[in-house]
Amino acid sequence: MIYCRGCGKELHESAISCPHCGARQQSATGQGKNKVVAGVLALFLGGFGIHRFYLGQWWGIFYLLFFWTFIPSFIALIEAIVFLVSGDQQWEQKYGGPS
Repeated sequence: MIYCRGCGKELHESAISCPHCGARQQSATGQGKNKVVAGVLALFLGGFGIHRFYLGQWWGIFYLLFFWTFIPSFIALIEAIVFLVSGDQQWEQKYGGPS
């Protein structure tokens, strides 16, 4: 048994979210994605969509298809900034991983 990250009540360690408050629990298997790694990948390799593949999003393929236009590079630069300045709780809710 573990304690909920949101309300502190006891719940089973395999629970994805708390039945009492609905707070999403951190993955015990360590499958969460690190926001610093995602931000650095977006900054340096974002034009190719590497950061989207790291996050498990299939639509990174569009970055590969249009990388020659440099539009994905501009988008990835903005995404890198957003990733790096996002709050830990916001990141964990969206991508389910540690900061």
